[in-house]
Formats: sequence, C-alpha cells, structure tokens
Amino acid sequence: MFNPSSPANPSDPSSPGEPSDPQVAPPLTPPRETPTQQDPTPTSQHSAQVWPGTPFPLGATFDGFGTNFAVFSSVAEKVDLCLFDAEGRQTCVPLSQGIGQVWHAYLPTVAPGQRYGFRVHGPWEPRAGLRCNPAKLLIDPYARAFDGSLRWTPALFGYGAEGHDGPPDTTDSAPDTLKSVVGQPYFDWGDDRLPRTPWNETVIYELHVKGFTQQHPRVPPELRGTYAGLAHPVMIEHLHRLGVTAVELMPVHQFAHDGVLLERGLRNYWGYNTVGFFAPHDEYAAAKGLGRPVAEFKEMVRTLHRAGIEVILDVVYNHTAEGSHLGPTLSFRGLDNPAYYKLNADDPRYYNDYTGTGNTLNMRHPHVLQLLMDSLRYWVLEMHIDGFRFDLAAALARELHDVDRLSAFFDVIQQDPVISRVKLIAEPWDVGEGGYQVGNFPPLWSEWNGRFRDCVRDYWRGENGALGEFGYRVTGSSDLYATSGRRPHASINFVTCHDGFTLRDLVSYNDKHNQLNGEDNKDGESHNRSWNCGVEGDSDDATVLGLRKRQVRNLMTTLVLAQGVPMLLAGDELGRTQNGNNNAYCQDNPTTWIDWEHTDEELLDFTCKLMTLKREHPVFRRRGWFQGRPISGKVTDIAWFTAQAEQMSTQDWEQASAAVLGVFLSGESFVTPGPRGEKIVDDSFFLLFNAHHESTSFRLPSAEWGQRWTVVLDTAFGFHEEAGAPRALAGGELVVTPRSIVVLRRGRHEPGEA
Repeated sequence: MFNPSSPANPSDPSSPGEPSDPQVAPPLTPPRETPTQQDPTPTSQHSAQVWPGTPFPLGATFDGFGTNFAVFSSVAEKVDLCLFDAEGRQTCVPLSQGIGQVWHAYLPTVAPGQRYGFRVHGPWEPRAGLRCNPAKLLIDPYARAFDGSLRWTPALFGYGAEGHDGPPDTTDSAPDTLKSVVGQPYFDWGDDRLPRTPWNETVIYELHVKGFTQQHPRVPPELRGTYAGLAHPVMIEHLHRLGVTAVELMPVHQFAHDGVLLERGLRNYWGYNTVGFFAPHDEYAAAKGLGRPVAEFKEMVRTLHRAGIEVILDVVYNHTAEGSHLGPTLSFRGLDNPAYYKLNADDPRYYNDYTGTGNTLNMRHPHVLQLLMDSLRYWVLEMHIDGFRFDLAAALARELHDVDRLSAFFDVIQQDPVISRVKLIAEPWDVGEGGYQVGNFPPLWSEWNGRFRDCVRDYWRGENGALGEFGYRVTGSSDLYATSGRRPHASINFVTCHDGFTLRDLVSYNDKHNQLNGEDNKDGESHNRSWNCGVEGDSDDATVLGLRKRQVRNLMTTLVLAQGVPMLLAGDELGRTQNGNNNAYCQDNPTTWIDWEHTDEELLDFTCKLMTLKREHPVFRRRGWFQGRPISGKVTDIAWFTAQAEQMSTQDWEQASAAVLGVFLSGESFVTPGPRGEKIVDDSFFLLFNAHHESTSFRLPSAEWGQRWTVVLDTAFGFHEEAGAPRALAGGELVVTPRSIVVLRRGRHEPGEA
C-alpha cells in the first residue's frame, strides 16, 4: 500500500476517514449559514514515481507491479487522483488527459488496499447542468471495494447556503465520504463451475443477504447477516430441502443509507441506492478490512456453486444514491453530470426522474452504457455470477422519453458474448409515463410477471372476472410471450416479493400498516389485492386461521405448479410476517429478518413436497407451450373443463362470477411442434380449482381422459400418501372444499389415452 508523506490539512480538526455514530445523523440538506472554508489540496508534492499510464481499463487496476488509474470526464479541466494513508493524510497526483476524455496515470508503488478518490476541477454552472467542485472527493465509478462510511454532513453537498443553483460549497468532503480501494484481482476459484440450470428447471428464491441469516440459531453469531453466513452448511441444507436452484440476492452493490432515514433512526435495508457498481456491499461481510468483502463474496459464490445453486443479482443500474438536484455530490454528479444523468432539456438544473429516486442514469451516453456493460461483465467473469434481475428495467430502455424496445441498452446486451449467455430478468416497469412494459422485452429476456401476481391474487380473493386471465397465467402467459418467440420461462411467476406483503400477510391484512416507517402510513401500495379472511391482522379465531392456511396453500400451489419459472420470497415457506408492513425498505430489524425460531413447519413441509412434485414431473415445467393438439382421439395435450365435465366454452370463460374450473395436463405430449419436437413421457394430471366460498361437486371427464385417478394433493388437507390416497373413477364426482385445489394423477401406464 502506498504511504504518502504529505500531511492532511493541519487546520482540519476532524478525524479523517473515521465514521461517526450511525445513530446520529445530521440534516440531509446543507445549512443556512456559509460553511467554513477548507483547502482540500495538500501543499506538498507527491514523492512517488508517476508514469503516464493508459486510458484503459477504467478504474484502478493492479497488474502485479503497480496500479493504473483511469477515470472518464468530458467536462473536467483538471483531475487529481487523491491517495490516503492509514491516518487519512492525503496526497494528490494530477492525471494526464488521454484519448476518449479519460484521465489516467500509472503508479508503480501502489498496491491493493490503497485508499483513493478523485477531485475534478471544472465549470460550476448549475443552469447548464455542470456541477464540478474540486472540494468534493469523488468515488471511482469503477471501484472494486470501499472503506469508511458516509457521514451526512453538509460537506457532502456541492452547493452552499444560497441553494443548489448558487455558488459552490468549498468544504472538503474527504473526511465524510467513502474512500475507493484498489482491489486485489487474485483469487483461487479452484474447480468452480457455473451450474447452468436449464430455465425450465429453475426455481428462484429471492432473499436478503442480511435478513436471511441474521436470526438463525445454527449460524455462528459472527457469521449471521453476512455472505459467509449465507454459505454456511445449515443454509445450504435449507435451500436443498426446499428445492431451490437459484438464489436471487437483493442489492449487494455498495449502497448508501439515506440521510433522511438515518435522521429517523432507520436504514436503507433493501439497498436500492447504489454508489458503486463493482463492489460488494461491505456491511454484509464478516471479514472486515480493505478489500476483504470481495474475497468473502467470491467464497460464498464458490460454495453455492458447489451445492448446485446459481447466484442471481438484483442490480440497480437505473439510478444512483446521489438523488435529485438537492442531493449530495458523491461521484457521477461531480465527474460529469450531463453525461451520467438524464437532465431536463428545458432546465438542466433538474433531472428527468423515471425511478422515483430523484435521478435516472443516461443510457444514451456511450460511457454510461460502457459502465453498465463493464460492471455486468465484471460480475460474470470475475465474481462468477449466473444472472441478473434488472430493477426498473424499463428506465434503462428509455431513449428520449418513450420506452423503446430497440434501445441501445438491449442491442448491446444482445450482442455481448458474455452477458447474453447468463440469465437475464427484467422488472419490466418504471414510474414514468408508459413505463409498464410487461411482455414487451426482447426474446433474450425473462420478466417478473406482474400480471401473474395480480391475477392470481384476484382469483383467490374472489374477484369477479379473473377466470379467463387465470387460465393464461397458470399455463405460462402465452398471450404475453409466445408471439415474440419466447418460451414459458420468459414468465418469472411470483405472488409475493420483497416489495409488498409477505404471503402470510397477504391473507391476513386488507390494508397496509407502515407506521414504523415514519411516514404516517402514506408510503407503500394501497391497492394490494389482499384479503384478510375476515379479521384484520392477528386472530385467534380457528375458522379464520384455518381459511388463511388454506389460502396460503392455494397461492403456493398455484405458483409452484404453474408453467414458467416460480420465484419464492424467502421466508414465505416458513410463515414469515412483517405485521402488515408492505414497504419495509427501511426496517433493518426483526420486522424483516427471518424468524427461524417460530417457523411454520407444516407449511415448510407442504412447500417442500410441492417442489418435489414439480421436480419429478416435467408436465409442470415444460420447455414449450401447450398447443391444444390432439394426443389420442379427442384427447389433447391440455383441456379445460367445467364442474360438469364439459369442456369450457367462450361463454364459460367470460362469466364474471365464475370461480371454478378443471384443467387436464397430458403427460404424453410434444413440448414443441414439428418433427424435432421433444416428447414428454410423464403421468397425466387433472387440477380442480375452486375459488368459490361454497363447496363444488366436480364430475370427472370420460374414460378416454383417464379411467382411474389418484388424489395427490388437496389444499384443504395437504398431501396424501400413495397407499392411503383417495381414488376417483372416470365420470365420478368429487366434492372440492370451498377455496381449495385438488390435484389428481393418472399414471402413465394406467388406462386412458393410448
């Protein structure tokens, strides 16, 4: 590590680099009075050797002998590289301006672990969108690791007491901001191999790194809430028992805790507030120290891969933690504000905000697009990540204003030989006009299917008119994805996710209860499509509790057995509650942490058996669409029936109050048409859905569809053991309990279709 000889500013009485008490947060906005002036530039010269270096690669790159530094800015007049020693003393090195508006230098004495930042000298013209301020130490957009923490003092803000379009604030921000750290590129991956689970066999488990293990009694206390904790054998055991093939980690890019939350004694728990697109968030590392979180993260990935589990990252490339024009100057704003952000064309002082966070990254700019692609490739090639879920992906697709399916973002992803080969999942909406784009992403992409979530919730809470759409959703949503050449795996099916109610709360609350967030319960979604089964919140009524358990099983069964890729929210299989909070983004406490001591073992066992049923029967995880094609006689690969065993007509589908239907799934059919179509040889199934508040008597179809059926599952009671399972014959009647599902199986060698 380089040890600069020049001292810090002797007039600065603070302790540079030392974080303040996290419980005490200064105001988010700058003070009304003019701050003390400080000179961030040391007077002594840099004593180490400095070579010109190269403009590529961007960031700080250690080659075994020294480190090359390179940073982009098209508006800078001068850029200083600032190095910090262990005591926070600073030495600045002027960078050379190279080709492509990249500033660079090579320092042969700098090794991994060196702390650094940039200062950009250039125009401060807010009305033109220019906000250069050399008093503000800037984070390297390509930093692989960080040190320290943000202290929300006025020094973080580029403007002073006269406002965001007044003169710049000249207080040095170095003592109060994160320091970038030169990364260690070497790691022994051993025989690590990406599992590459086929899409149709994928089961995604959305989890929060901290909340997943923070309260687990069998994880050592020092590992709870960390990457190492997630890789602990007891957690691998749980994932295996559940049948998970991929964990989708909520944001693990280095993020910032909002000052306004810290003022309320809260924290940004979800992490959708990125400051570094290349660095794993250091608070989730058990190993503390310069760069050590990177190695721990890699060890976690290697361990999960050895267990056959893929790692998918929830990534936030649509905005940054710098927020609106009133936000702090941490990195991009000070480096090149017009390049990195979408500025208002009529008044560049302000930002176009399609994310609800104050800013939107400018994907039209080649260096911003390069940043995104370099980050993605880094996580695949260097961190061995298996895929990405893109937060508010519609915001990435915006060119000028409209969401454009053929934007540069999609074109670059499509042709990239690295990124195009991993799993790509879009959250297909943003908060701007025209931002809801479910079904409109290109063929390479899968999507969080928000219409599946909404329809399934509506169907099971008894909403009129949901039956017709319900048929599309449980068979893969061909109406959304088939016409673009995509397969059922384009639909990432979910009923709950981190954003909203947990599964238990979905059947326990009609209304949100977000008082703990400190926003007078005004935050969060008000239209949840939930139903409390007659009582709001906790209840000791046996009838209400029994109905809630049945509704949870109905929702879980629909999710797991539907065509497409199921995504479970971590803890739903355990009966986790957030006590009605549907926007727990700021609750870094037991509200969101999984309570492993009070798990619903009955529900866990039920969910595991559901996953086994799906895994053992390919009819529930087809690669291609049902075609309605004949298999034998009039028997087709899929068929829909009324409770009277008549095939559904258009009139039946359109009945507003309809809540019951049966669906036949053939175990002998082609998943794709044509001479090379792959054939499924499996048992056949008949699923009976009853969302009505009364029992329904279903008549089974004629013998050609199956002579003898075995009841595998009844959500009113649970799974049946094979030996004692109820049987049913063709043409017979089966009474289905109110609000429940019955799953019947016909063995592949039993009489029925030839």
